[in-house]
Amino acid sequence: MNMADLFGKMQEMQENMKKVKESMDSITAEGSAGGGMVVATATGSKKIIKIKIDPEVIDKNDPEMLEDLICAAVNKAFEEAEIKAKAELNKVTQNILPNIPGFDLSKFGL
Repeated sequence: MNMADLFGKMQEMQENMKKVKESMDSITAEGSAGGGMVVATATGSKKIIKIKIDPEVIDKNDPEMLEDLICAAVNKAFEEAEIKAKAELNKVTQNILPNIPGFDLSKFGL
């Protein structure tokens, strides 16, 4: 691959990655804890958009349990959202990255 082709592919990939980053809010994933008693929904841009709590898990004498369940559900939602977001990014980068040794998406904030 010559330098002009490589530069063109890099520009194309940057444009595609910008579109993907903009679409991260439309990617959603759920995480649950306590056998589904707490369910959190996150976007691909790591924002929590919904938390559902089964009233049976609310115990005013044990708020720590509910706090732990919320944290676990949120963390699972973030993990799932990250998996979906990476899959979306892989669609954009799969054809170009093997041709660029040592290319690291983290340098782009991804």
